[in-house]
Order: sequence, then structure tokens, then C-alpha cells
Amino acid sequence: MTIEQDQIIPYRQSANEVLIALGTDARTGLSKEEARLRLDKYGKNELTAEKPVPAWRKFLAQFQDVLVILLLIATLISAGMWLYERNSALPYEAIAIFAVVLLNAIMGYVQQSRAEEAIAALRQMTAAQASVIRDGTRQSVPATEIVPGDIIIIEEGDTIPADARVIQSTALQTAEAALTGESLPVLKDDIPIAEEVGLGDRDNMIFSGTVAVYGHGRAVVTATGMQTEMGRIAGMLKEAPVETTPLQKELHRVGKLLGIIVIVIAVVIIATILLVEDIRGFSALFEVLILGVALAVAAVPESLPAVVTVVLSLGVQRMARKNAIVRHLAAVETLGSANVIASDKTGTLTKNEMTVLTIVTASGRVNFEGTGYAPEGEVRREGGGKLDGALQFELVRALAAADRASNAVLHERDGRWAVHGDPTEGALIVAARKAGLEAEALNARLERIGEVPFSSERKLMSTVHSDTEQEERLLSFTKGAPDILLARCTQELVGDDIKPLTEERRAEILKSNEELAGKALRTLAVASRTLPKDAFKQEEFDEHVEKDLIFLGLIGMIDPPRREAKDAVARAMAAGIRPIMITGDHPKTATVIAEELGIPTHGQAVTGAELEKMPEEKLDQTVREVSVYARVNPEHKLRIVKALQRQGAIVAMTGDGVNDAPALKTADIGVAMGITGTDVSKEASDVVLADDNFATIVGAVEEGRAIFSNIRKFLRYLLSSNLGEVMIMFFGLLLADIIGLTADGGAGIVLPLLATQILWINLVSDGPPALALGVDPSEPGLMKEPPRPREEGVITRSMWAGNLFTGIIMAAGTLFVLDASLPGGLVEGSGSLQYAQTMAFNTVVFFSLFVVFNARSDKQSAFVGLFSNKWLWGAVILSLLLQIAVIYFPFLQQAFSTVSLSPGDWLLCAAVASSALWLRELSKIVIRARENRIK
Repeated sequence: MTIEQDQIIPYRQSANEVLIALGTDARTGLSKEEARLRLDKYGKNELTAEKPVPAWRKFLAQFQDVLVILLLIATLISAGMWLYERNSALPYEAIAIFAVVLLNAIMGYVQQSRAEEAIAALRQMTAAQASVIRDGTRQSVPATEIVPGDIIIIEEGDTIPADARVIQSTALQTAEAALTGESLPVLKDDIPIAEEVGLGDRDNMIFSGTVAVYGHGRAVVTATGMQTEMGRIAGMLKEAPVETTPLQKELHRVGKLLGIIVIVIAVVIIATILLVEDIRGFSALFEVLILGVALAVAAVPESLPAVVTVVLSLGVQRMARKNAIVRHLAAVETLGSANVIASDKTGTLTKNEMTVLTIVTASGRVNFEGTGYAPEGEVRREGGGKLDGALQFELVRALAAADRASNAVLHERDGRWAVHGDPTEGALIVAARKAGLEAEALNARLERIGEVPFSSERKLMSTVHSDTEQEERLLSFTKGAPDILLARCTQELVGDDIKPLTEERRAEILKSNEELAGKALRTLAVASRTLPKDAFKQEEFDEHVEKDLIFLGLIGMIDPPRREAKDAVARAMAAGIRPIMITGDHPKTATVIAEELGIPTHGQAVTGAELEKMPEEKLDQTVREVSVYARVNPEHKLRIVKALQRQGAIVAMTGDGVNDAPALKTADIGVAMGITGTDVSKEASDVVLADDNFATIVGAVEEGRAIFSNIRKFLRYLLSSNLGEVMIMFFGLLLADIIGLTADGGAGIVLPLLATQILWINLVSDGPPALALGVDPSEPGLMKEPPRPREEGVITRSMWAGNLFTGIIMAAGTLFVLDASLPGGLVEGSGSLQYAQTMAFNTVVFFSLFVVFNARSDKQSAFVGLFSNKWLWGAVILSLLLQIAVIYFPFLQQAFSTVSLSPGDWLLCAAVASSALWLRELSKIVIRARENRIK
């Protein structure tokens, strides 16, 4: 439930107006009875779960591919013929074809069997318990029972149970990076906002699923369940369509094309036979059906679905070793063809760890190296020179003050440094450690005895400490907004001396502050004050300690870009991939980070508010020109991704927060962060980066390109073999009388190759080499080529031309051997029909083994890197050994209707088949010469 839009907009109204609209009281809250009635009316405060897809339905979905359907039809026809004829102990053809189909389905199911869990992950992010005020007393209730109008109490560390309007805040800060992309905690207040603003700027609202990191407060619940901002994201996840990858589309298209080819050829040949031959009786009609099955088996590359699945699976394993975990097989290919990477800033391009870069004191500036929370990195005087004397003294004092006026805790776990508490305070502590200030020494000398918490009105925080080295005094340390803190300072630390703060120095400090802010650094000032030991009682420490302060220095910090991200961006751009930054952070910060990383900004960043007003046509133009987007919400991200896709872009969207999930799911490929990423983003993604390293995605793109290149190689190989088989069958039947291919007695249809022999070629002989092509080493310069255009098919015109050329050579050579093995025909032979079919069978296998080397490239010679793929040579030897077995082993001879061959026969088959290698090499020389002339 949410407040009706025509009644009130919570963040734009006063807290009292919101309370009245919701019929509740800030002091007593709702009554138990009223809470029960509202729970019945509006439902539980939980996200609606999607009904899971049954396992059986997911398994059956593996059989929807056109190629698979063609194979299933062939299986049924073959099994039906076996039942009718009973000419063998088992239906070998049907069993073999169905085994391949089943193997492919099982592999696909295993790889993609994880059910969609994004909604479940969102539900788990909801707080389990919540503190509320009901009937005037504080109570703990299940978060699912929170209702609109409940007064909730928020303490540091609490997960916010529902969207709510703040009615009282004591330095309350919430971490909203997962929802809005804002890298810093957001300070909350109860002041109404006059104008319409985005989520990230609603400082008087707290949102379900975010976390309170500092302070405490109270709020009145305005939305629960699916009506919260988290719920709206869950709704968008449901609505986001599941995209089909280019490879899936192309294989579907190839399957349709092969199906049409099979039907056309079968119809032409069967019609010709029915017209020319005297076909009578059921047996004769079944012979025609046998022909149909043989053509189907010849046209359809039976091993293609299984080889695609296996090669993608092997690619997935290689990518996992490189920290890119692929959740959906087809995503591998899409990643390789991506031409846009739309990335979140916080935690993806940056570390999501605030880092102090510089400190400015009276005697100069000190710069800090190292990024993130690891207390490692040099501390250097700007401009060079030794860090000593006055500057060293001022630095130590400033950092000691910053460290003591902080509540965060720095700790190391499993080799990873982390901060518990406010990340800004964590950055100050890390800077102190880099400068050599140890926590033990500071704790021993400066014991905290009081604190004046941060407030939005003062924009300052102070702590008061005893000093074991000078017990007669107390020390107060203050940090906060530079302009406000500076106004409370009367003196400045210069070396080990304290001097009056002149107007000239105030102007210089403010100028330095503006300079740091212009570089998108977040600035803080630190100051101190010495107090007599009996100046205040402990319970009296308040903002009165924040006057007559001694100014210590300015501190500039930022959520820094990842060290490796700049190189990754450069590599992506060299590969023709356009990087785009989409963030919920401030435009200035986004622009500076983008420029530092090398992402083109053209001096502008488009904000979410600007996107909100853009019509679709203007947005389409904007996404072509602008690469940095700031202050965006989930709907804006979706609009950007969809606009890019309308321009024909293949979009990889990276992110880690809940706010990224809808865009991750809608993008062509979603890439989530594994360490800092929420469960929601991981479950909505196709790829998860195990190391949260932006550079890993560029490595994954390279791996994806290599995998796609290898898919093309084995497609080139398998389809050229199948085209050759179709031509052999077609022209063998068409030219049967000319080449002497007739049955004993001259009656009936005789096939050049039997269906079982074609199946053996497609599965056993072609399968291992095709798999070996799937692990072929990547070609050099792969990441210097532009991405494949979306409109370019997986199988290009040049590939079809090469396949057709190879198919013609295979058909001509095989029919020549067949003719030479039979009596009569153009070339006189003396063998039996079974012998001739065995010779043709053997020749086709040898053709395939020669063609596999040419299939590695349409242009490059087969002899370039001939021995670079040891698996390919192993596969060729394995296929040759299996062919020897099918020719000589008696039980295989019976199953595949083969006879033993002499060494001379083998030599003839190999010699004729080698023509595919030499003739294709000559065609490649012509292609390369033509391209060189064009250049």
C-alpha cells in the first residue's frame, strides 16, 4: 500500500501533514486493532514471489529448437520403418539420433536449470524484525506485519523495513548505494522538499531494504510490500522480457533453412521418382520414406546442438577460471559480440571505498597513494621533497583529529580490509594508518569522554578526549563542512605554533576547498580545541565546544576508480566497444571519474531529471552522443538500455545494486558483481564477476569473441560436410543410371550412402574434430577488431560460399569414387553395391578430416598454425581409428552395411579427399589477393 498520489506526496509535505493523511500519531503510533485492520486491508509487507517453472517444463523447453524437432521427426520415421521391416535386431538409426537429442537436452538443462530467484533474493533483503510504536509503547514486530501509518524506530545498523517519511532524525544516515547508486551514506532530516526530486535527493525519506549506518531516528511508514521502491523494482524484473541471443536466433534460422532444404529436395526427388519409377505397394512407398529420412539425416548436422552446448560449456569453464562466472550458456556468445558496456560507477568502475587523496594544511599539501580501505600506500609532499618539519607536524595533528572524531572501525578479514560504519570516517582512519598513526597509541593517549553527534543543522561532529600526557587539559576534535567549520575557527596550526586566522588565510583556505571540490573530491575540514579539565561536566558536552577552534587542515577524498579499470576501458575502446557510465551519483563526480578513466564525456553528463523530460526521439539521439549519465533511477537505466538497443547496439550492462537488476535483465547481457553485488543483481544477470573487477569483463569479452570465432569454425566445418552429403544424395539419385548406381535386378531405389552411414559421419567422424575446433586457440589481434554487427549472421555469405564450394568438391569426389567402384557408369569398376557404398562412405569421412583444417578460417591458409591445436590432431586420429573400426569390426559391419577394404582402396579414398584441402587453399589465395588489391 502507498499513500494515494492525489492526497499527498510524502517528501513534499511536512511531517505533520503526512501523519494526518495516514491517520496516525507520532507519539502513540497506531493501536494494535488498527494495525490488524490495515494488515487485512493492505496485505503483508512482503514482495510477491513469482511462481517457479516446474523442472519438467524447463527440461521440455530444451526440445523446442528447430534442429532438434527435425531430428525427432527423423527418429520417429526411422523407428516406424524398423517396426515395419524388422531388418535388424535394434532400430540403430532411431536410437542413435534420439541419443544425441537426449544428450543435448540434458546438457542444456544442467547448465540452465537454476530457477529465477531474483524475487526471492529481494524478499530476503527485507528486515526480519522491526521496532515500532503501537499503543504508545515500543514493540518489536515481524517486518511483514508493518503497515502504512506505523511509527518505526531506526537505530544504527538496522535494515529499513518499509518506505517511510522521516519525522525525527538525530544524525541519521542510510546507505542507499544498492538502491540509488549513491556511494556515500545519505544524511536524513524531516524538512519538506518543495520541488519534485529523484530518489537520491529525497533526504526526508528512507527506503525499504537500505541500511542505517549512523545515528537514529523515527519515521512514519508510507508504503509497504510491492508499493515500496524495492517492490517497484521487483515488478520491473517480472516485466523485463527474456532476450534471445544472436546465436540462438541464427541457429534457429539455420534450422529453418535446413528444414526447407530437406523438404524441397525430398519433394523434388520423391516427385521425380513417383513420376519416373513404377512405385507400387506399401513396401515401395516405405523405400521412398527411407529416402526422406536419409535426406533429413544428410541435411541436418546431428552433432551441431550437442557441439554448440559442449563448446559453450568448455568456454564457461575457461571464463570461470578467469573470474567470470556464466549463468546462461548463450550469454557467452552475446558477450563476445557486445558493442556497448553500460556500467554503474559505484563499486564497478570505482571501488565503493572512500579514499583520502590529499590533505591541505598551512605549510603545504600532502598526497596519499593507494586506494580502498587497505592501509597501504605512500604519503608524499606535493611537488616532491622530504615530508618533514612543519608540514609533517601539521599532517599528524590533522589526521589524529580526524581519526579520533570518528566512530567507524577498520578491520581485516580473510586478507580483505573493510570498514564497519560510515565510509567517510573509514577513509580518515585509513589515511591516519598510512601516515603511521596507530590505533593502539591513539587509544592509549586520547580516551574519549564525550561526543557531540553530527546533525544536519550544524554539519559538524565533535569528540572530547582526556590526554594522558597532559592530564590537566581536555582536547576536543571537530570535523565537518569546511565553510561552516572555518567560521568557528579563530586560530590555525602553523608548524608547532598556533597563529591567528587572518581574513587572507580564510580566503586561501576557501579557495583550496573550491579547487578540491572542482575535482569532484568530497571535502572535510578538521579542527581542535584545548579545554580546561573542569570546563564542562561530561553530560554538558554540546555544540559550545565547537567555537574558538584551531584550524588543522582540509581533507579531500573520493570513491576512486579501480586501478585496472582505466586500462580495461582503453582495451574496450580499442576493440570497438563503447563504455557508458550510468550512475546515481552527482554529475560532477561522474564526469571527473569518467574523464579519469578515459570515457569520453564531451564535457557533459545527462541527469535523470533531464532524461525524465526527454521524448523517445530525443533520447535516441542522446544515447548516440552521451556516455555519462548521473542521478538516474532504475526506470532511467531501463530507458537508456532500451534506447541503445533501438539503435542496434548489443548492450552489456554491468552493476552490483538492487537498482541495476531490471536493466541487467533487459540488457542483451547482464554482468553482476560477485563480492559487493546483491543477490538480486546476481540472479538477474547472465554473468557474475567473481572478483568485482571491471577489467574481468573486458577479458570475458575477449574470451566470448574467441568462443564465437570457434563456433563459426565448427559451423563452417559441419555445414560444409552436410552440404556435401546432401549433394551426394541428390546428384547420386539424379545421376544413378549414368554412374551405374542401380539395384540388383535393376528395380528399386538405391542410395549412394545409407542413413546409418550418414549418421555415423555426422556424429562419430565429424563430432570429435568439431569439438576440437571449439577449443582452437584465439587468433592474434582479436581485440583490435570491431564487434560483429548485429545484422551480420553467425554464418556469413563468404562462409556459405566457402561451404558450397567445399560441398561441391566433396560431392564430385565421392561420386567419382562411387562410379569407379561399380560396374558400368562413366568409370568402369567391378565391385558390389555394398563395396561401392563402403568406398563412398570412407571417402566422405576422409573429406571431413581434410576439410576440418580448412574450416579454421575463410581466408587464412590451413598451414598457418597447423600444429597449434593438439586437440584437433588428437580428434582427427580418433575419428580415423573409429573409421577403421567401422570398416573391419564384424558387428559394426553388420550395423552400418560395410565391407573390408584393401590398402589401395584406403589410398584412393584419401587421395581423392585431399582435393578439398588443395582446391580450397587455391580459392583462399584468390580471396587474399582480391582483398589486397582493394586495400
